[in-house]
Amino acid sequence: MSTQPHDHIVRSYDEERQRLTGEILRMGEMAVAQLEAALDVVERRDDRAAARIVANDEAIDLLEHEVSQDVMRLALRGPMARDLREILSALRIASDIERIGDYAANVAKRSTALNSAPPLPHTRGLAILGQRVVRQLRDVLEAFATDDAEAAQRVRAQDAEVDTLHTGLFRELLTYMMEDARAITPCTHLLFMAKNLERIGDHATNIAENIWFLVHGDDALPPREKRDDTSGPG
Repeated sequence: MSTQPHDHIVRSYDEERQRLTGEILRMGEMAVAQLEAALDVVERRDDRAAARIVANDEAIDLLEHEVSQDVMRLALRGPMARDLREILSALRIASDIERIGDYAANVAKRSTALNSAPPLPHTRGLAILGQRVVRQLRDVLEAFATDDAEAAQRVRAQDAEVDTLHTGLFRELLTYMMEDARAITPCTHLLFMAKNLERIGDHATNIAENIWFLVHGDDALPPREKRDDTSGPG
């Protein structure tokens, strides 16, 4: 029995969707690896490794371009409501992941400036914040891979903890800077790095909200607690 044209179109569309999901997950894994590597070079004070991380950010940018091209191909197939939500959420999620890669590269870039000063004990607080953000990212990518809106909502709720860690580190660094003027420059770098990590948490939260939108459409999200009351560098 010959394959009907409609069956071929549906199969081809499903294959495109699977390819798109795979690209976004690969992009997400690259961003997580980039962030983990950036946190590692902060601990090891390795300038050359930091430079490689900054250079690797181009790969995430290129993959975002591929995702955009695939989204356009899907859009041209005349999708229905759920498919339109997939297309819109894919564009948004890819953009969030690209920004996460940028922030991870910024952490690595700042680490090279930090290495010109004596080691600070506060990098431990940065590492704890970074580990929490990495966990948030991994959880939201898993929620995306499984279309699990409830898991995405749990990730979204975790952002309050990231805010708390960031606020605590922010205040600790400001206190240290007031006590020792020599610490102002390295602590300023740490403030920027901590803010980059907090921003990554915000983008993970955006991804979680887009997973909810993908599954539930315009149904209202539960209210979310925010605990970041700093006015630190962006």
